[in-house]
Amino acid sequence: MSKNVWYSHLAKRIAHLSGKPVTFSLAVGVILAWIVTGPLFAFSDTWQLVINTGTTIVTFLMVFLIQNTQNRDTEAIQVKLDELIRVTKVAHNALLDLEEIEEDELDAFRARYQLLARLAREELLRGHQDTDTPDA
Repeated sequence: MSKNVWYSHLAKRIAHLSGKPVTFSLAVGVILAWIVTGPLFAFSDTWQLVINTGTTIVTFLMVFLIQNTQNRDTEAIQVKLDELIRVTKVAHNALLDLEEIEEDELDAFRARYQLLARLAREELLRGHQDTDTPDA
């Protein structure tokens, strides 16, 4: 198993586990235990440092793990959308892989589709159907 596959599997597993109710309950339990021990340690600087350091470390690591999972999920969704565009006869193949084009090109596509949406809404107000393909 390569390093990338190992990391990807670990990131996916941890991200999945971190979203479970039991994990949230465990985190709440840790915080409650820290609060309860406050009087035992006279609410000292060390007592505060423990929770600050722990939460900072967990947050720092979780950012990378969750970002890895998010990147992979987003990439998979983009591939699925590209396939749907590709197999639809009246779809524009120029819309494939839009996430890779420059922002000004993307803005031009967005403006075109915003115009189409506005025109379609105007037609709906006039009582027309909204099921055609205007470019076909």
